[in-house]
Amino acid sequence: MWFKNLRVYKITEALNLEPEALERALTEHKFSPCTGQEAVRMGFTYPLHHSIKQYHHQQQHLHLFAVKRQEKVLPAAVINEELQPKIDALEMEKGRPLGRKEKQALKEELIQTLLPRAFSRSTVTTALYDAENQWFIVNSSSAGKAEDVLSLVRKALGSLPALPWIDNNQLNLAMQQWLTDQDLPTAFKLGNEAELKAPDEEGAKVKFSNHLLTAAEVQSHLEDKLVTKLEFVVEGQASFMVCDDGGLKKLRFHEVLANQNDELGWDDMVLRLDADLLVMANELAVLLKALQQAVTPAA
Repeated sequence: MWFKNLRVYKITEALNLEPEALERALTEHKFSPCTGQEAVRMGFTYPLHHSIKQYHHQQQHLHLFAVKRQEKVLPAAVINEELQPKIDALEMEKGRPLGRKEKQALKEELIQTLLPRAFSRSTVTTALYDAENQWFIVNSSSAGKAEDVLSLVRKALGSLPALPWIDNNQLNLAMQQWLTDQDLPTAFKLGNEAELKAPDEEGAKVKFSNHLLTAAEVQSHLEDKLVTKLEFVVEGQASFMVCDDGGLKKLRFHEVLANQNDELGWDDMVLRLDADLLVMANELAVLLKALQQAVTPAA
C-alpha cells in the first residue's frame, strides 16, 4: 500500500469515474498470461488485495488501480548460444559472412522459437488517482513503466489528459539553489544523499551518500556540475529523493505515520488498507504541494 517511488502527472480534465462503468471498462482489459509466442502482456489486476476481486478501488476522492505486466525472460547468453551455430551453418551454406541485417533476422526468428519455452516474470505497478488534487501518481521509479500504466488506463477509459506535474526546467534551477544556499521548501531539510552531473559531453558524475551536503567537498562541485538528485527529510513525515526529471525515489514514510493505524489491526482488511491509503495520500498531497509551491510559487 505504501508507495516507494513516484511518477506524478497532472490531470487537466476531471475524470468521470462512475464505478460500475469503470469496472466494466477495466475488466475488458484485465490481465491474462502471455500466450506461447508473446513476449510481453499487460492488463489490470486487483489493486487492494487478491481476495478483493475488483479492478478499481475507491476511497473518498481516491481511486486505486493496479497493472500487471508479464514478460518472457530470455537471457542473452541463451540466445547467443543457440544463435551462433545457426549463423555458422548459414555462412557455410552461402559461402560468405552474414550481414548485420541477416544476423538480426536470424536472431528474431530464433527468439520466436524460444519464447514458448522461456520463463515468465511478472510485476505489479500500483497507481493512484487523486480526484481532489487532480494528480495521477504511479508507484514506480521508471518513466517507461509509468507511461505503460497511463497508456493502459487511457485505453480503458478512452482518454486520460495527463501532463507532467511540475516544470522540469524550473525544478532543475530550484534544485541547484536548494543545495547552493539551502533556501528550502518550508519544513524541508537536506538529507545526506545527492548526485551531481557535469553538463558537458563527458558528463562527469559524483554521488554522495551518508554525507553532510553543506560540506565544502560537496559545495565545490556546484561550480561545474548540476544537481540531478537531492534527498530531503521532512521531520515526522517522510524522507525522499527528488530527481531532476520530476520523479521521487526512495520514499520512506516516518514510522509514526506508517504505524498510525496499527490499533485497527487486520481483522477487517479492507478497513485497514483504506485507512493506510488515506494517510499515505494525505501525506503525499502535503509533500507534493510543498514542492510545487517552492518551484513555482504562483501555482
